Amino acid sequence: MLFSPRLYALLFFPLIAACSSGESNKDPIFSAKFQNEKRIQEEAITKRQLQDAEFLVDAASRKMALLEISQIAQRKAASPDIRYLAQNATSQLTTLLQELKTLAQQKNLVLPTGLGEDQAKQVGELTALNGAAFDQQFTELFGNLLNQDTEAYDDMSEDAYDGDVRALAARQLSILKTQHDAGETLQDKLKP
Repeated sequence: MLFSPRLYALLFFPLIAACSSGESNKDPIFSAKFQNEKRIQEEAITKRQLQDAEFLVDAASRKMALLEISQIAQRKAASPDIRYLAQNATSQLTTLLQELKTLAQQKNLVLPTGLGEDQAKQVGELTALNGAAFDQQFTELFGNLLNQDTEAYDDMSEDAYDGDVRALAARQLSILKTQHDAGETLQDKLKP
């Protein structure tokens, strides 16, 4: 049985549209990593350079999540200590994120444009809370994200392939450790 070109078009174009609309629904972190990996593979760059690119993507995504929850905490936290911590963190994280963006641009790497799915879910859950429950969840999430960040920065300050990435990791690590310590102190203070 032969199909007319018009019938092929009717069957084929909806499939193309469905495939291309799925592209826009991707997690921003996945999308950034995919684009960087594709470029690096096309340019036959080493695996260690891919590791540097993934570090920058993950570091930027954690900074965006920390920035988002810190901005929410400035409005919703019951504890003045948390509002103060969140205000300081917002100022520092904005600077750190801008440094990451500048370096990524220099290295021709793509960073995520928004929060990943898991991060957006965590932010949504945090936003739904109020009072002491909010404060407790904020300090826990803040501490977890900073823990991940300081560990990654500590590793990359020594192991990054690119000297600029290594220098950025070393430079930002001390700020992250200070934030981490402040968050832990606050978390201990808020424990019942």
